[in-house]
Amino acid sequence: MRKKVVSAAEAIAILRDGDTLCCSGFGSNGVPMELILALEKRFLETGSPRDLTLLFGGGPGDGATGGVNHLALEGMLKRVIGGHYGLVPQIGKLALASKVEAYNLPLGVVSHLYRDIACGLPGTVSKVGLGTFVDPRLEGGKIGSKTTEDLVSVIQLGGRELLYYKTLPISVAFIRGTSADAEGNITMERETLTQDVLAIATATKNSGGFVIAQVERIAERGSLNPRRVKVPGILVDCVVVAQAENHPQNLNGAYNPAFSAEVRVPLDAIAPMPLDERKVIARRAAFELLPNSVVNLGIGMPEGVAAVANEEKILKYMTLTAEPGVIGGMPASGVNFGAATNPDAVIDMNQQFDFYDGGGLDLACLGLAECDPQGSINVSRFGPKLAGAGGFINITQNSRTVVFVGTFTAGGLKVMVEDGKVTIVQEGRARKFVQKIEQVTFSGPYAASTGQNVLYVTERCVFKLTPQGLELIEVAPGIDIERDILAQMDFKPIIHTPQVMDARIFLPEVMRLNDTLLSISLVDRMQYDAAKGTAYYNFQGLRVTNLKDVQNIRHAAEALCKPIGKKILVVVNYDNFQIDEAVVDDYSAMVKELSDLYYTDVSRYTTSAFMRLKLGAALESRGLAAHIFETPQEAMGQVR
Repeated sequence: MRKKVVSAAEAIAILRDGDTLCCSGFGSNGVPMELILALEKRFLETGSPRDLTLLFGGGPGDGATGGVNHLALEGMLKRVIGGHYGLVPQIGKLALASKVEAYNLPLGVVSHLYRDIACGLPGTVSKVGLGTFVDPRLEGGKIGSKTTEDLVSVIQLGGRELLYYKTLPISVAFIRGTSADAEGNITMERETLTQDVLAIATATKNSGGFVIAQVERIAERGSLNPRRVKVPGILVDCVVVAQAENHPQNLNGAYNPAFSAEVRVPLDAIAPMPLDERKVIARRAAFELLPNSVVNLGIGMPEGVAAVANEEKILKYMTLTAEPGVIGGMPASGVNFGAATNPDAVIDMNQQFDFYDGGGLDLACLGLAECDPQGSINVSRFGPKLAGAGGFINITQNSRTVVFVGTFTAGGLKVMVEDGKVTIVQEGRARKFVQKIEQVTFSGPYAASTGQNVLYVTERCVFKLTPQGLELIEVAPGIDIERDILAQMDFKPIIHTPQVMDARIFLPEVMRLNDTLLSISLVDRMQYDAAKGTAYYNFQGLRVTNLKDVQNIRHAAEALCKPIGKKILVVVNYDNFQIDEAVVDDYSAMVKELSDLYYTDVSRYTTSAFMRLKLGAALESRGLAAHIFETPQEAMGQVR
């Protein structure tokens, strides 16, 4: 029997000067503290190893001194490549002070780099990062004056402009699991996440490197269920059994069995948010939630959207996700971010980013720190503070709808929400809507060029992204546009006819979003743009279950089209559309009659491959154009 179980000191002895160390951990979740502390101890006692390159994704730390913050020792690190720095501020300080070479790359790119290193590829190719600070035409992801080597370049591939990120060999990997046997097979049953431990281990072994796994217990050889083994022993060189205090589920403290899917807990015990500016913002953002949608909620202010959805009893109608791999349930907040209570599934982070980067998200709700006239956002760097991009770039560039949320100003802002209106008691010291942002984490012009739907929600108003820049579209009751909005911005947005925000947002009682979510009227779903001669039917989330539903759609379409007096173009959004098999023929017959009477052409789209096939076949049987596009951009292009 191969004996792989060793002490932490014995495992750490393998590191040499100049090695590249990859450390797993997403924020406070699953951080291999026993190994980190042993490395810190060796360096402080011996001054070795020196000049390491530290590679990490989700910033394994606690926002103070925990996690890889212990490795922020001058001389130990020569270079740092990370996805998120918000919870590793000590590493961030070294980077900003140019005491190390440092890079900030999108978290999803780092996650995919592991796989491409494992495959022996020279780099990762991605559209993620175009137009942002990661683009080499801006900053190339570099931090500090000491960082000169280009890790990112622009390439042309398949007629598209893409970014190429260099891979690098990994010398040593710190990973973590729950149980191991003497062969080094690792399971993760008590972990909140599986993270990228398999990809990291594979990348390291195929680089000729050394994989060290930290666990909390040792099992008899052959006793582990092979289907629960996350990292096979062939990829693990040695195993370290951690002391209990160095192996918490997350750095926030006690073990939570709901995070590891050991138990499911009732969510109705969660207390509602108080009616303040944060809840106002979360409530308005929640209006963008749709039935059957897949949603990502960022850390901080966006977490309130999940709380509102839970209070409104609409969580069951959608699936919330978080970038490290949780799908379903209630995403955790604060230092626990990344975990989830009652998740439906937990997949590896690189697989989650496959889904995100390919356009799998219907809606993303993320923070708003700085915004410029073109709608570009900075959340990654503010003077002496380095937060890093994390998954922000992957998520915002690829979600169909993006909602940025945040207070209108920051630093001392005091707001009163009372009697159904908003009163600014004290304005914040720092403006968020500025002429120039410090760093481009989200590119408004890039998003506008792709036709992405982008909103900016604050406690006093809502903006929408247009090709010309930000447009003010909604204002809260009690807010004066000149005094409370324009006077608090460094630029003037586009203003046409802004509407008053929904009154329910500012009242203490539940908004009854359940009813709103499931009962969008057909009249509201069908709009005609006279300038373009095109009608837009929004059937997203609509369910057709019987003949009456089919007839209602016919009557609504006729009421819109008859008064126009001529045939028109129609674009139909079938995302998350559901139709019972019993009425498919009736529905397609109705569509044919409307097409003959009122339409010159119809362009349809849905991201559901099943629905494209189902509706396509039914329409083709009626002699109608059967092709259903996958994106609104393809559909719009067809009718021009």
